[in-house]
Amino acid sequence: AGPASASGHSCCSRNYTEVLFVLLGLSEDSCTLECALSRSRVYEAQDAHQKSMSIIFLKHTGSNVVEKINLFIHKVTAPLYPKVEENRVQTEKHLSYPFSREKQHLSVPLLSVQLLYEEWASYSIFYKYQPIGLIRKYFGEKVGLYFAWLGVYTQMLIPAAIVGVIVFLYGCATVDDNIPSMEICDERNNITMCPLCDRACSYWKLTEACGTARASHLFDNTATVFFSIFMALWATMFMEHWKRRQMRLNYIWDLTGFEDEENHPRAEYEFHVMQKNLKKEAASKVRSSQNQTLLTMMSTYSDLLLCSLQIFVTFSIVFGVVLYRISIKTALHMSSTSTFRSNVRATVKTTAAVINLIIIIIMDEIYGVVARWLTVMEVPKTDKSFEERLIFKAFILKFANAFTPIVYLAFFRGRLIGRPGNYFYVIGSYRMEECAHAGCLMELCIQLCITMLGKQLIQNNLFEIGIPKLKKLIRRRKSKRDSKQEEEFHRTLASHEKDHFLNPYVGLNPEYMEMIIQFGMVTLFVASFPLAPLFALLNNVIEIRLDAKKFVTEFRRPIGARAKDIGIWYNLLRGLSKVAVIVNAFVISFTSDFIPRLVYQYVYSPDGTLHGFVNHTLSYFNVTDFQPNTDPLDPLHLGYRVDICRFKDYRDPPWSDTPYELSREFWNILAARLAFVIVFQNVVMLMSDFVDWLIPDIPKDISVQIHKEKNLIVELFMKEEQGRRLLHKRQSNQSPQQPRSRPPSQIQTNNR
Repeated sequence: AGPASASGHSCCSRNYTEVLFVLLGLSEDSCTLECALSRSRVYEAQDAHQKSMSIIFLKHTGSNVVEKINLFIHKVTAPLYPKVEENRVQTEKHLSYPFSREKQHLSVPLLSVQLLYEEWASYSIFYKYQPIGLIRKYFGEKVGLYFAWLGVYTQMLIPAAIVGVIVFLYGCATVDDNIPSMEICDERNNITMCPLCDRACSYWKLTEACGTARASHLFDNTATVFFSIFMALWATMFMEHWKRRQMRLNYIWDLTGFEDEENHPRAEYEFHVMQKNLKKEAASKVRSSQNQTLLTMMSTYSDLLLCSLQIFVTFSIVFGVVLYRISIKTALHMSSTSTFRSNVRATVKTTAAVINLIIIIIMDEIYGVVARWLTVMEVPKTDKSFEERLIFKAFILKFANAFTPIVYLAFFRGRLIGRPGNYFYVIGSYRMEECAHAGCLMELCIQLCITMLGKQLIQNNLFEIGIPKLKKLIRRRKSKRDSKQEEEFHRTLASHEKDHFLNPYVGLNPEYMEMIIQFGMVTLFVASFPLAPLFALLNNVIEIRLDAKKFVTEFRRPIGARAKDIGIWYNLLRGLSKVAVIVNAFVISFTSDFIPRLVYQYVYSPDGTLHGFVNHTLSYFNVTDFQPNTDPLDPLHLGYRVDICRFKDYRDPPWSDTPYELSREFWNILAARLAFVIVFQNVVMLMSDFVDWLIPDIPKDISVQIHKEKNLIVELFMKEEQGRRLLHKRQSNQSPQQPRSRPPSQIQTNNR
């Protein structure tokens, strides 16, 4: 459909098109309304618009400083914009896209794949902005919104990554001044620790945990608390920034008044209903409705049961990895090689994290198939309902798969271990594993790092590159032509025929899913891994160009679909940002030693410093209280006899009236931890809600322009209505008066 005709026989003139199409954003279907308006009214509206623009110009003449700043910023950021000719006015427009408020959108040139490849899908321009307008014109609004959201998310990761690096560098700069790690590394303390396992493990010196303590300080310091607050506010600002960006795109793309079309029933649903009608027996309507309700409830409960079963499988796998850690630790302690015995913790942590990563990648594929199978079994009525149910099931399963090992390390490991002489055991003689003296935060950091980097490198990048290449290679092997014949054959094909030989378009759900899981990694446990935003930023810079290359060269061009938002994914993002506040509060309070250090410094420390904190966290144990067959096989491993060993816990000493019972310090610290969770959660959520309220969802210039357009539309309608009434009144006044007819009685009298 070309632009509106400019002939004199049509009242849909070009001047009117510029006024209503550009200023009001009306579509071509409103030509009936245009023809109803007179040409003079159109010129009046155009003059009024020019006057309003001149008034706006006069108001802004005084803001020269702001204009100069904007001009300077534009010049500096000019190299970051793609070299696309979006501002050139053309004379034709595709049928699949509506008229836009921007003049350049009135005529869209025929986009070539080569242009998208050069200005979007090339890795050499990773530093440039995406040509969102071209993406939308070629692939449709739905794909354009995804890449716009991905660009906003990547852009917002820049300040988060900078602050995270600063927090990490602060930990590196203060590690030598950290009093607890200095006390652990001080050999003069001569603290003997209790065995880490039964029989095979012996007594050990606290100085052996020096490296772990120093490394833990990099992520467990005062700055991580403020970084957690910053990331909670960052998540809120990211959501608000995206809403504003989405509203601006809706305005530019003429989606402000767009409503989802009525979803027709899916063919599978109609076929299912037809089968049920054929199989239905003669019964009363009440009974059939009761059966229908019963079947719906059974379907819902079966889905919940199967999802719960899959999550139980995930927990079982995590428990299997826990057993692996326990058994391999015991085996390495029993090894005769000194190298193995000296690197037990590092070996167990790294290998267990790699095993978890491999299991997560495998189970992700399985859970994706299971989620689709469950959704197909439900037989949703519409395509939108099918997609939302599929997304929700896949998210629940994949989220549990990715975060169950991390949740175990953060909140369960080292909590239910007992004490020397009364340990908790699972499956016979397997003793529950405990954290290092510096806490489980370091192991949590290692697990997060390996899982995040592994998923991004292997699952998100290598699979996305390798699998399409492998499919392409298999198709070439199956083809009977050689390489030269294949090239000659492709040269003879048209663009749409070449597109047919590409991989089928699989939708945006996999792309959204990997980004949502990454968003969870960045926000949920950021208190234990401040470098997560940096790794996410580096991955997304590559991910944007990788996805662009897939869409341009590997996948068939999808059918353009209109959408005004990202759908259910926004609700999932908002839910994760809320949950992240609670999770980080518990990580700071229970996983790290921030609260115990704070309580000791202000309550128990004699000089108000952390000197003596390590000794305060260690309890005493008399080695004669070991249970039978649990004491070390080599009690003289350190070269001397040990009578009293230490273990990390807050318990009364063996010579007290209540030996090995939880001490008063334990309950004081527990109360402080719970109080911190409540205060942190409420304060941060209150700050987030305040930021949400402070930032308007619609940009001011967009809201002002929409308001002006509505007023202009109302004014045009009112003027037209007044013109019609005036015209009708003039016509009624100017019409000639008809002669009055005489009654028949008068006619008869005159004849006489």
